[in-house]
Amino acid sequence: SSPPRLRSARRASTGAHRSLSSMRTRSRRAAVSLLGLIGGAHATSLSHFRTPVFAAAGARRCMQRSFRAAAPAEAAAPPAAGASKGGVAYDLAIEAKWQAHWEAHRTFATRRREGKQKKYVLDMFPYPSGAGLHVGHPEGYTASDIMARYWRMRDYDVLHPMGWDSFGLPAEQHAMNTGTHPEVTTKENIANFKRQLRSLGFSYDWERELATTDVGYVKWTQWIFLKLFEQGLAFQDEKPVNWCAGLGTVLANEEIIDGLSERGGFPVERKPLRQWVLQITALADRLAAELDGLDWPEGTMTMQRSWIGRSEGAEIAFATEGGGEDVRVFTTRADTLMGATYVVVAPEHPLARRVGESDSAVAKYIAETASKSDLDRTSAKAKSGVPAGESVVHPLTGERLPVWVADYVIGTYGTGAVMAVPAHDERDFDFAAAHGLPVKRVVAEPDGAAEVEALEEAFTEHGVAVNSGPLVDGLATAEAKAKVVELLAEAGRGSAKVSYKLRDWVFSRQRYWGEPIPIYFPVTTDGDPRKGDAYEIDYSQPLPVAEEELPVALPELEDFQPGDDPQGCLARVLDWRFFQRDGKWWARETNTMPQWAGSCWYYLRFADPANTQQAWSAEAERAWLPVDLYVGGAEHAVLHLLYARFWHKVLHSLGLVSTAEPFQKLVHQGMILGADGEKMSKSRGNVINPDDIVSAYGADAMRLYEMFMGPLEAVKPWQTEQIAGVVRFQNRVHALATRADGSAELGDETERLMHQTIKKVTADVDALSFNTAISQMMIFSNHLAGLKQLPAEPVEKLALLVSPLAPHLGEEAWQMLGHEQSLAYEPWPEYDEAKCVETDVVMAVQVNGKVRAEIKIAKDAAEAEARELAAASENVQKFLDGKEVKKFIYVPGRIINFVAK
Repeated sequence: SSPPRLRSARRASTGAHRSLSSMRTRSRRAAVSLLGLIGGAHATSLSHFRTPVFAAAGARRCMQRSFRAAAPAEAAAPPAAGASKGGVAYDLAIEAKWQAHWEAHRTFATRRREGKQKKYVLDMFPYPSGAGLHVGHPEGYTASDIMARYWRMRDYDVLHPMGWDSFGLPAEQHAMNTGTHPEVTTKENIANFKRQLRSLGFSYDWERELATTDVGYVKWTQWIFLKLFEQGLAFQDEKPVNWCAGLGTVLANEEIIDGLSERGGFPVERKPLRQWVLQITALADRLAAELDGLDWPEGTMTMQRSWIGRSEGAEIAFATEGGGEDVRVFTTRADTLMGATYVVVAPEHPLARRVGESDSAVAKYIAETASKSDLDRTSAKAKSGVPAGESVVHPLTGERLPVWVADYVIGTYGTGAVMAVPAHDERDFDFAAAHGLPVKRVVAEPDGAAEVEALEEAFTEHGVAVNSGPLVDGLATAEAKAKVVELLAEAGRGSAKVSYKLRDWVFSRQRYWGEPIPIYFPVTTDGDPRKGDAYEIDYSQPLPVAEEELPVALPELEDFQPGDDPQGCLARVLDWRFFQRDGKWWARETNTMPQWAGSCWYYLRFADPANTQQAWSAEAERAWLPVDLYVGGAEHAVLHLLYARFWHKVLHSLGLVSTAEPFQKLVHQGMILGADGEKMSKSRGNVINPDDIVSAYGADAMRLYEMFMGPLEAVKPWQTEQIAGVVRFQNRVHALATRADGSAELGDETERLMHQTIKKVTADVDALSFNTAISQMMIFSNHLAGLKQLPAEPVEKLALLVSPLAPHLGEEAWQMLGHEQSLAYEPWPEYDEAKCVETDVVMAVQVNGKVRAEIKIAKDAAEAEARELAAASENVQKFLDGKEVKKFIYVPGRIINFVAK
């Protein structure tokens, strides 16, 4: 009963399938032509038949049966980019059409309706690099866009904005190399990024677009800094920092590899420098405790807690023999105090510096460690160090302990000194072994055995105190800790203390392209410092710029080279740096803020971006905060999230925001690797430009493929040839819209599969399991393609279901089905649970435990009906002939078995 052309196409398709096995010696071009005949748009290789493309078995079946809705027989050549299986071809121009429609009609302009629930969907906004996007970047953006579109259809008010984290070193490095102003480069890069994002059909409210480099945004970033300053949380300090003269800035430990800057490979040295510091440690307890209740990946929560590193222990004071300042240490194992055999101070410690002034060996060692990052120092297997030539006094025994200077102790962590207990600390053990220092065991196995044997490695477990004196010996570790702290307190040499691995945030950058810090200082001069006259700046009296004078804008500059002056290139702009007021001279701060600053609060500005009087209004903040879904890479799992949470909590304590946490749910998309399985990078030559994919296959195909590659959070390699599978699905859905007949009846099987599909896709989208949602829609579309008469209702439901993932396809199909308005705010399809239930099941029929046939039967069929249907099978009869049925076993929906002899 099929039309002649369709029958012809199916015969040709069958022939093509039969011939595939004998084609190995033929040309690849011939193979591609046959695959085109089968009906798979963009089928350009045999890989789809050698390797399963789809993530689920149902999807694989969908692909294998795709020829059911075969194209006309004349489609023997490989199909064009927009080829469709019957009906009107899917033209990629459809995507530009709908993007123009959304822009013209302001379809995604944010609305806030009274009484409606909201969803704030936010991407970690990108740094607009000169390279533009590669195909890995849109993965997270696609996931968040799916949820934004889905929630609009569920009648939520949705805020889904996009902006640019546009300050940063790359633009300034480019300026130094080319002379192009960073602002020019940044604007060009933003324009390119925006073009790429628009081409992918993301439903951002572009009217809320912002960049951290916008003067209006800089004003409020500086305003928040002044709030921190007013609270005493922003202060100056001389810190040992990783100074990179080549980059002209201070680098974080994570930005240094083997003593060189990660960017550019410039030498890095440790040196003291006046810095602005944010006292993030003041909120360390809250930052750790208030992670509870957030819907974040467990690994990220663990990383946050580990970075904060809350430790309960004791601070102990070791008196110096010469009567100088005590050497203070923090330890979580006060119970091991009696096992301390030496004390180690960091090269940055005041004692080490003092000794280095007269001891050339110590001075040389300090200089050598200046080029090492903290990470290099703590991870080094070989433990280096030199004796300081001084001793300290044990606080309980009065024993003299030698002092060593060693770089495995970090000056900015804790007190910069440790009591070394080599018997019970791995690093101390390695150091003692390397330098011939004594090892004294003071913790035994829990059974309390007092025999102390030579240790081959440090015993770091809890146990029972030994060799620690009559007041401590025999106590379990927890009790021994408490007892030693008590003894220290009585002696006036220590007390219980909570410490954190978290360090205060060094906030200064000695660069041009960043927010100026809104602080100025008094200047003493007899002339005009702008003309080169001598001057002295009093950094001990920082003064905040008045709010009405914000923003402090960057001066125009032609020479962006940082030079050798750690104060940075802004220190050379004398007309900007120095100014007079009330007859007195003043100097602006020449440090700028780090790139982290703008990204610490952008989610708040998105709620009220046009407000010129406030950073945000209380009404806007209450209307949208907190962020309901925050999507971004796991590489930001620690610092960005920690810094943003810190700023937010300060603002919360000031009553400026109503929520204690900014991001309620956090999702990390997995990395998309190159086809070679390596991270995409220019140096490897494995970068795929999304422009090329969109041009060849369309935005919807790219969106569908990235979501279909596997679970959102998984790492997976990019394989361009596999896009053909989702293109076939896309074309099939388009073809269905051209065939839908409003007068055709909805059969029971189709209705049941329709409700099952709505149910599964809804659950999968809620769980961000987009790959399995697509798989289910493939199964459903394949079923519909096989119907001779195609009702309109299931095609309408499919158009709505697919629209968050492939929005251009959904809109076009919806319009082809006779609807005039965009489906962006159409109600999401509902399913009827009763209609999802399978009334029939396929059951295996066994004879003596071996499967001999399959029958289709009602799930609740009576035993007599089941036996009759099973016995009627020709193959079952063959195995029952001449035998007596001794027993018939029937479990509805599970087992049918004849036991015969």
